[in-house]
Amino acid sequence: MKHKNQDKISVITVLKMHWRAFKLLDREAPLMFLGSFLHESMNALTPYVNVYFSALIINELAGDRNPEKLWKLVLITLIANAVAALIKAGAKCFKNWKHEGGWWQREKIYGDKLLSLDYCDVDDQRTHNLRSQVSQNDNLSQWGLYRIKIFFDQLTLSVFKIIGAVALSVSLFTLKVPEGAGVFTVLNHPLFLLGMVLALLCVTWLAPACSTKAGSYWVKTAEDMKQRNRISYFFGEEVSRDRNRDLDMRMYSQQDICERYYDTADIFGKKTAIVKAAAGPMGAWSALSAVFSTLLTGIIYLFVCLKAWAGAFGVGSVTQYIASVTALAQGLAMLLKNLGEMRNNAEFLKITYEYLDIPNKMYQGSLTTEKRVDRDYEVEFRDVSFKYPNTDTYALRHVSMKFKIGQRLAIVGMNGSGKTTFIKLLCRLYDPTEGEILLNGINIRKYQYDEYMSIFSVVFQDFKLLALPLGENVACSKDYDREKVTECLIKAGFGEKLKKMQDGIDTYLYKEFSNTGVSVSGGEAQIIAIARALYHDAPFMILDEPTAALDPIAEAEVYARFNEIASDKTTIYISHRLSSCRFCDEILVFDNGRIVQQGNHDTLVAVEDGKYHQLWHAQAQYYQK
Repeated sequence: MKHKNQDKISVITVLKMHWRAFKLLDREAPLMFLGSFLHESMNALTPYVNVYFSALIINELAGDRNPEKLWKLVLITLIANAVAALIKAGAKCFKNWKHEGGWWQREKIYGDKLLSLDYCDVDDQRTHNLRSQVSQNDNLSQWGLYRIKIFFDQLTLSVFKIIGAVALSVSLFTLKVPEGAGVFTVLNHPLFLLGMVLALLCVTWLAPACSTKAGSYWVKTAEDMKQRNRISYFFGEEVSRDRNRDLDMRMYSQQDICERYYDTADIFGKKTAIVKAAAGPMGAWSALSAVFSTLLTGIIYLFVCLKAWAGAFGVGSVTQYIASVTALAQGLAMLLKNLGEMRNNAEFLKITYEYLDIPNKMYQGSLTTEKRVDRDYEVEFRDVSFKYPNTDTYALRHVSMKFKIGQRLAIVGMNGSGKTTFIKLLCRLYDPTEGEILLNGINIRKYQYDEYMSIFSVVFQDFKLLALPLGENVACSKDYDREKVTECLIKAGFGEKLKKMQDGIDTYLYKEFSNTGVSVSGGEAQIIAIARALYHDAPFMILDEPTAALDPIAEAEVYARFNEIASDKTTIYISHRLSSCRFCDEILVFDNGRIVQQGNHDTLVAVEDGKYHQLWHAQAQYYQK
């Protein structure tokens, strides 16, 4: 982030950026800002009730001292303060209620955006870098969308402070010093009053201007802080909270190296840009802001006391005018400070909007995917080539093939040969760079995107289970067919384990949300993932290394039930264990992004100079004497 760009943002643009942020948050939590408005307006106005009536009481004590009038003023003051306090307390309760329920909605805004993106952008490192930077700006530095609530509260507070202060202080400038006050009559002269107002406004502006200048160093040092924050957060929090790292952490004492990197990040160390700025110009501007604030207080006291000394008003009014003019200056200073900080915050909102404005480029299509009872679908890759965004290297080159319903298709090849890329293109997570993919003779781009994806059930190699009940994990839904879930679990090979679970399919997985939650092994989790794919009951089933975490016996059982599991589905099976290929009708052998061989096991293994023969015997040698 370059600070020089900050000066190019106009005031109108800054306001538009913050208005957009306000609307984003208000849409997700519509009553949150209403709660803030009610509380902050009352927070600003209630002190004036006490100031106003206290001035009347003091003036009466210093004047006629009428007991009846004093009792009335005291009673009115108590009632007014009690009513104001009651309204303020109610407004605070309403604000806290809506704030707690709505403030974290900004995380929902970021999450919804990620879920709505084209997968190619979700898979892009640039997107994750932006998302990480947005989180750092929000949660670690409290800039970006995080500031909108703060700005709204303070702007509301400052505006109502100004309104109340003006109402109580306007008479300070209209009440005249008596003609017999001698030299003090100059206080009545319009030019003197104008000069005083200008002086107050000038000093009032200088204090927040200096404060804003000090705050601008957060923008200037953002680039340095960004990397330090990422290192600090990763090694200080993320690593320690990730249970998947526990074993390595314990066995290799990785906390030592984590601590070294955490210390190296040194977010607020002496050598960091923000600390150097705080010890230098940032601190100087902050100090200068405090000087102007003190000077402003002195000017107010001097002006009010001079007019009181000259006889323009009573001693009780002194407290009223000092309090109200000071509050007026504070309100104006707060208003100007927040407007200045909004300019600083605009730089951070740029990053937020860069993330939120990532466009969806994939054509969504309009044709309805035919729901065939006979599941007679044919998929064809026609001269498909593909390279990932921001790279010139092809992951797939000139892939042509077709397969029909009911086939068992195995995809094999070494790491990086293009197997997973082939699946991503088939599921339309990406679109081909060249060529086309057809479903029943029609380019898959022409089908409605969500409907096309619904014809696939996929078990990815890096699948995830949620810390929720087993049944909800299988169905991916709160409401589901319990009998079907149980049937799919049994069919996948989870029947015996299910019998041992005290709450059956209502048993929680893991212990995040239930003390009685059950931790499942990697192999058991993989079987649950297969059951999830079965429950989805799509015509195409894709299994990416479905037995990688299974022991040999469990793997053999899955293979033995493979035809039953697949039923009438077209099954695509990716595996490094070539023994699974014996169960398949067709085998595609990938190498360097191309299909170099195609056929069944017996045909391919007989080709001694073929890639499949090489892969098969590389594994077989460890099972032979």
